[in-house]
Amino acid sequence: MTANEQEEGPVYLRLRAQIAAAILRGDYGAGDQLPSVRALAADYGANPLTVAKAYQTFQDDGYVTVRRGVGMFLLPGAVERLRTAERERFLTGQWPRIREHIVLLGLDMEKLMGPEIA
Repeated sequence: MTANEQEEGPVYLRLRAQIAAAILRGDYGAGDQLPSVRALAADYGANPLTVAKAYQTFQDDGYVTVRRGVGMFLLPGAVERLRTAERERFLTGQWPRIREHIVLLGLDMEKLMGPEIA
């Protein structure tokens, strides 16, 4: 779940969405070290335990490895696997609701997707 998706809900999931968005933007690549729990907590004004819980989801999903005493590192192939998982989550979870809302509002899909989409 990316930052745009998760505006409500548990704080750790909102943090996870922001971290996932940073990874998908290319802020972190395979082998890169993610910011420490304390640094990220300070950046977002969050409790370090909440940041640790968000990070734990990446470890549980196999996107990162922890080097004890050193930090958390993005695994090879993690960006692609994360993109695939986020795409699937969007297409099955968000897109149907967005599409329904577009239809309800009578919006023109072609105008919405216009030539300015990068």
